[in-house]
Amino acid sequence: MWLIILGLAAAVVTPLWYSRAEKDEYLLRYLCLILWGGFLMGLVDRLAGFFAEGGPFLDLSLEAAVLGLSMLVIALAVWETALLLKDPKRVLLRKQKSS
Repeated sequence: MWLIILGLAAAVVTPLWYSRAEKDEYLLRYLCLILWGGFLMGLVDRLAGFFAEGGPFLDLSLEAAVLGLSMLVIALAVWETALLLKDPKRVLLRKQKSS
């Protein structure tokens, strides 16, 4: 389930980033890379586990759904941290100068 959640999130963010690629003021390219990287790493892990150990390829349990949502929240937190550090609209810089 976590693989599905990451894949869907990456598939939703990619067209958003692509439609705003010239003026990427919200750094959606970072979020896109984080989500696709997590999805591809998870896919490789599941494929290796599936061929080495057998069993089901996808886990559709509640625990897997919670894991997927927590991975998505962590990805969003990393993206938000990068957004705050880059400060593309210079909001934090203006607040520091006015103080």
